[in-house]
Amino acid sequence: MTSVVPAKSGLQWTIESGEHRATLAEVGGVLRAYEVGDREVVDGFTEQELSPASAGQVLAPWPNRIRDGRYTFHGVTHQLPLTEPSRNTAIHGLVNWVRWRLAEQAPDAVTLECDLAAQAGYPWSLALRTRWSVGPGGLRCDQEVTNTSDTEAPWGYSAHPYLRLPGVAVDDIMLRVPARTRILADGRLLPIGAVKIAGSEYDFTAPRRIGDLILDTTFGDLAYDADGGSSVTIAAPAGDAQVTIWGDRHFAWWQVFTSDTLGGERFRRSVAIEPMTCPPDAFRSGRDLIVLGPGEGWAASWGVRP
Repeated sequence: MTSVVPAKSGLQWTIESGEHRATLAEVGGVLRAYEVGDREVVDGFTEQELSPASAGQVLAPWPNRIRDGRYTFHGVTHQLPLTEPSRNTAIHGLVNWVRWRLAEQAPDAVTLECDLAAQAGYPWSLALRTRWSVGPGGLRCDQEVTNTSDTEAPWGYSAHPYLRLPGVAVDDIMLRVPARTRILADGRLLPIGAVKIAGSEYDFTAPRRIGDLILDTTFGDLAYDADGGSSVTIAAPAGDAQVTIWGDRHFAWWQVFTSDTLGGERFRRSVAIEPMTCPPDAFRSGRDLIVLGPGEGWAASWGVRP
């Protein structure tokens, strides 16, 4: 009898259009890989690996961290599990390790769904629906959510792709972030203030080499494009390769992480660039927090242009 070892990341769905190819995985509804021809655009992982450092995950119903996992909403205090024990925080939401199901599939697109049940710490139910597609313009993600509970629910969203320029070290990458401020963080990477970045080492409004700068930084006060969204770009020093990640008008923040805490070959091999609807600890601060009424839906889009 032949033994079949199931993939740690669950069922796999591959979508293709021309040279563009992406693979989505059941566990977390995760973006496991995205290539154009033989070039890796995102720093993915194999189907028998756990998503390393949240690579490709959907971060909802909150991105980033909540201090002590504790927050008050409409006068009621809630305690979330501490999923980052070393910093005593609740990190990256509740759907990144649950199994998503296939809703629709085409050669160049796949739609995955997930029902988040009400639970201790987050007593609201949500229905999430993510459509992933590839085409000449790159990879696109269309995210929807509906509050299926009978009271208002707090909501925030992000995604966690690691972008690569194969053969280019992170130190040599030219980074552009259209932001005027950055969040000041404490030793737990939780916000304690904000500062303007003009003229500082964090000023990437014009493309600039990352060098030895260590980034796990939230950028805000964005300069928006004509369509109301914004974008972040990484490029090779010679300008012969670049990747742009864009977010529509719903994304007011960008998180940039230079992979400094990752081990082995992944150390400073790629840059995680996360479009966020709200900053870290928004469940406590209320800053840019989205409140969904009973039955209310919300939708946003982001994508990657290689």
